[in-house]
Amino acid sequence: MASPVVSLKDITKTYHNGDIAVEVLHGISLDIEAGEFVAIIGQSGSGKSTLMNILGCLDQPTSGDYLLDGEHVSGFTADALAALRRRTFGFVFQNYNLIPTASAQENVEVPAVYAGLSLRDRQERAETLLTSLKLGDRLDHRPNQLSGGQQQRVSIARALMNGGRIILADEPTGALDSQSGEDVMALLRKMNEDGHTIIVITHSREIAEQADRLIELRDGRIISDRTKKGRSNPEAAGVLARQMGEGAAALADVSEAVKMAVRALRANLFRTILTLLGIVIGVGSVVAMLAIGTGAQNSVLDRISSMGSNLLIVRPNMANFRGGEGGSIVSLVPADADAILEVPNVAFAVPEMTSTVTVRYGNIDYQTTVNGTVPQFTEAKSWKVGAGEFINPRDMSTYAPVAVLGQTVAKKLFADGESPLGKYVLVSKIPFQIIGVMSEMGAGPGGNDQDDTVLIPLTTGSNRLFGQRNVRTITVQVEDGSAIDATQTAIQGLLDQRHKREDTQIVNMASIREAVTETSNTLKLFLAAVAAISLLVGGIGVMNIMLVSVSERTREIGVRMATGARQRDILLQFLIEALVVSAVGGAIGVVAGLGTGVLAKALGAPISFTLGPVVLAFACSFLTGLVFGYLPARNASRLQPAVALSSE
Repeated sequence: MASPVVSLKDITKTYHNGDIAVEVLHGISLDIEAGEFVAIIGQSGSGKSTLMNILGCLDQPTSGDYLLDGEHVSGFTADALAALRRRTFGFVFQNYNLIPTASAQENVEVPAVYAGLSLRDRQERAETLLTSLKLGDRLDHRPNQLSGGQQQRVSIARALMNGGRIILADEPTGALDSQSGEDVMALLRKMNEDGHTIIVITHSREIAEQADRLIELRDGRIISDRTKKGRSNPEAAGVLARQMGEGAAALADVSEAVKMAVRALRANLFRTILTLLGIVIGVGSVVAMLAIGTGAQNSVLDRISSMGSNLLIVRPNMANFRGGEGGSIVSLVPADADAILEVPNVAFAVPEMTSTVTVRYGNIDYQTTVNGTVPQFTEAKSWKVGAGEFINPRDMSTYAPVAVLGQTVAKKLFADGESPLGKYVLVSKIPFQIIGVMSEMGAGPGGNDQDDTVLIPLTTGSNRLFGQRNVRTITVQVEDGSAIDATQTAIQGLLDQRHKREDTQIVNMASIREAVTETSNTLKLFLAAVAAISLLVGGIGVMNIMLVSVSERTREIGVRMATGARQRDILLQFLIEALVVSAVGGAIGVVAGLGTGVLAKALGAPISFTLGPVVLAFACSFLTGLVFGYLPARNASRLQPAVALSSE
């Protein structure tokens, strides 16, 4: 004779409540043959639901042996038990236990999802089952749109989805009216005739009498076991179960998990939006602040670069002057620039002297800075003449009273459309002819207006305006930027030798650029850290919503486990829910951050968008969902099926 499909030997089950141990089942032994229609009857507290959980591998006995198809299942892992439930059992519950956010067809498809059946195949099978149960016109209805009898039929279709070789029905008619109850029992009878092994758990004697075998429990013990008729032919259901059991035994694909996640999040839309808000603010802040920081950095670096590349600025350094023979002060003079030109790697050496003066044209007075310089000024400063011409060597040798105006001065002295070229202006009451107007340069590194100046020959300024021969600065341009440090050292040594003291200092524009870059990078890091705090708060919000979701959907988790979901399937589902929230929030946050940057740019702020901060912010939001969603997902995956199903 073939071995029984189910065999229990001295099964006990003890529950612990603190130090108190309560034994619910006391040495249950029974065999159930394939194709039987069995009713297990007992009053509340008799242990029948506990026995059903053990039979369906939703719970494990404290002691005793449970053999399914002759195989011991007591040592199976949680995932092995899930696979066993998936290919062997179908569950019909008193309260239906349908997923409220899913349609009838989607509820029926759940077992096949975890069996790895393709979307098309499981949709076709679910539709066929529901149609055979007279629910073909209710495929897209949700549970709250169905009557109790219809919901139970959906539950039966779900039990049959993977074949349901053994159908465990827990009080299948308990929540139904008498007619619906009769219909359900008729369906169970028809399933038994088709070869399914049916085990009904009930407290109703009337329902139990419709089975072929009646097992009565009282206080955790079998008090009677009587058979009224033989079993049906089990082969049809067995073949079906084997065919369905050849699936991948895993979540069909990630897209299915995403679909479940979106459906669950949509069910609590307002709460999801509030959680999204935290992620949006965090990601938007990171994108906007880094764009502002990068823009400010680039703006400053552009101003430094606008002064010319590979520059050394030589200035007097009276802080290091301690006097010398005769007590005379030797500072920078034009001859120093001529000497610097002899240093290797020097392209230009441009001396400058400046003073604040009042410039008059007609009846307009304007206070500005006059700069005495040399013809190489435009090349050293990379500053082009916008109109006219610049100072030439002849102007230098003849002490010519000529001037070149910056754009700001030209606009202040001359009305729109009036050309300054050839006109005379009074510079400290001395007439100078305007020979050119510089192109617009903009603000310098310190924020000063570089266009607010009048440029005149150095010789003319020294003799007629400044009354001195010392220059304020010498701007040196080197030919090879890689040797700028060595050139700086050589120039400093030359000047110390010429002046017999250390009364000059040299500013390396490359060093300034590096310092500005380092400072602005630190500022950007600080701004990003401040914005990241918002992202952290958003992550805590994700954890909160997921913890609440696990608590609210404990029974759904139990249903999924009963239909064959493994621990990693549940972990994946809830992780993906957290990732969906973070990804959607991250995408909206990126758009919001870019929009904020565009608005700031329209208001005049220096903004620079780069791909790095956008990718970083989105990746951080995704990582936030992963990190903060893991704990709730892990908690969900470790729930015991029987405990989850019994939650309220």
